[in-house]
Amino acid sequence: MAESWSFLDTVECNFRPLVVIELAKGTKEETIEWFTKRIVDKKGDGDVTLIYFLLILPFFKGAQLLIKPLVTENGHENIYLVGASHLRLLLGAETVGLVKECNDNSMRTFTYSSRKTFKDFADDNHNFLTMAECQYIIKHELENLRAKNEKMIPGYPQAKLYPGKSIVRRLLTSGILIQIFPLHDREELKKLRHSWYGRVKVGYQPLDDIRCYFGETIALYFGFLEYFTFALIPMAVIGIPYYVFAWEDYDKYVMFATFNLLWSTVILEVWKRICAILTYRWGTLLMKRQFEEPRSGFHGVLGINPVTGREEPVYSSLKRQLRIYLVSLPFVCLCLYFSLYVMMIYFDLEQWALDYHKENESNFSSLMLYVPSIIYAVVIEIMNRIYRYAAEFLTSWENHRLESSYQNHLILKVLVFNFLNCFASLFYIAFILFDMKLLRQSLATLLITSQILNQFAESLLPYWLQKRHNKRMKKRVCAQKTDSDLSLAEQVNMEKEMGTYLGTFDDYLELFLQFGYVSLFSCVYPLAAVFAVLNNITEIYSDALKMCRVYKRPFAEPTANIGVWQLAFETMSVISVVTNCMLIGMSPQVDALFPDSKIDLVLTVALVEHLLLAIKFIMAFVIPDKPRDIQMKLARLEFESLEALKQQ
Repeated sequence: MAESWSFLDTVECNFRPLVVIELAKGTKEETIEWFTKRIVDKKGDGDVTLIYFLLILPFFKGAQLLIKPLVTENGHENIYLVGASHLRLLLGAETVGLVKECNDNSMRTFTYSSRKTFKDFADDNHNFLTMAECQYIIKHELENLRAKNEKMIPGYPQAKLYPGKSIVRRLLTSGILIQIFPLHDREELKKLRHSWYGRVKVGYQPLDDIRCYFGETIALYFGFLEYFTFALIPMAVIGIPYYVFAWEDYDKYVMFATFNLLWSTVILEVWKRICAILTYRWGTLLMKRQFEEPRSGFHGVLGINPVTGREEPVYSSLKRQLRIYLVSLPFVCLCLYFSLYVMMIYFDLEQWALDYHKENESNFSSLMLYVPSIIYAVVIEIMNRIYRYAAEFLTSWENHRLESSYQNHLILKVLVFNFLNCFASLFYIAFILFDMKLLRQSLATLLITSQILNQFAESLLPYWLQKRHNKRMKKRVCAQKTDSDLSLAEQVNMEKEMGTYLGTFDDYLELFLQFGYVSLFSCVYPLAAVFAVLNNITEIYSDALKMCRVYKRPFAEPTANIGVWQLAFETMSVISVVTNCMLIGMSPQVDALFPDSKIDLVLTVALVEHLLLAIKFIMAFVIPDKPRDIQMKLARLEFESLEALKQQ
């Protein structure tokens, strides 16, 4: 059955604003006219079938969305609201490959032609797609507006365009486009706040509600944070008596360290299963991501993708590799050297504090022993944040085609630096200085100080600043309130001044470093898990608060797992086996068992370490990544797909 593109021309009488576009003040009229025209332009002309619509979708120039200016008492102020017709959103859901639940309770990729087979679908049910999914579809369409024949942004000859360049990206880098962000749904947000953090309770988070409002990536982070906190409780409960009753008796820590190593393996494998259950229920486990669209920051000459046959920017992989190995790698190595240099300054301060304490022997001198570690912890946090900006710039400059590739290279850069910056001093104290007392002191100081700084910098300070700003905005808007439409203007004006949530990167990084403090030197400082549990309980509430009250609503991003962070946590657990075995081997009690031959001691420790690693890998192999019922459902879907191909 043929359909004309005119079937998307109808503007729904009740326009639903979903996304806000803010242009710079003084933006030229011809630029605004050109940009808004590209947003509302059709995908193509003539009569096409819906299947053909999906095949030719990338080749036409418009996004075929709805847009109107936000009108206030002072005019529209270059702020535009973007929406889409219900039919356009359904076709967009097919384009991005959303997975929805069918009437037979199975999960399948949504197609417009088979829309009647999906649960809760009706032509007049505009809630079939969540608001977060609708905003994700609009973001996808806006990001894939690319230049075809234009040589520049109209009205701005210095803002050059070339075939394949992302229009939104060029507008952002030229300062013409200030920001694009999704609107909050105030009623839904109020309900979510009440069920999420409105009252202090012992229980699970409303992950399904979080997913419906913020998307799978953020919901999965909060699911992992909650799971990791519960998983830390056994370590914390066991660590307290070890800390209280057996502080210096290292042979009693063998059982604790062994439990720690097995625990770190089990929790990561069990998380894979929980993650599979959640993402299957949310539909993202089945989403096909192998043919990702080029990221908005990717640029190159317009060419043909040899896999899809579609036009898209093409960039030489050789140029990218040269940038990585000749610029990025030397820069990272230079930063690592600087981190080690700062670490040696810290040890000079430690020696000065120790000498000062020996000379004075007072309460003040005892407190001074902790000052170098506190200063070093603050310096570490500052260096981590500065390096993060440099790593983002370099990774963007490397010009990765896919968002997943960009994220993987960024995470690798940041993890290497953060690991060395945070843990190098602890390794140096443990295996060069052999000072267990200083190791305990430094570990406790670094852990507690970093947690306090993170809570303050990530949640308390932004919340306080945002609360002050909201009070000023409410006073200003209330003084101007003259018509009923101003409530939307008030909401937009308040939200556009909010901070931008930069993603779950920093949140996962904080948990990764915390996992390192808990697992790497568990036999030296068993209380690390206790402080981690206390921090994570407050982290759940403070992160929920900042998502709902401090930051703009982020765009939803489908995901099937926590990505490369799973590998990062598993790598940390392997390193923890080595460090704990070495620490136990260095203890006086174990050393006394081999008075004549240190070689036998080294061989024994190495043997135990290899056995523990073997047990870890066997457990990882034996525990399936997906529960049996999920495996069966996935196998059935694969079988049905093959049968459908045979019939064709």
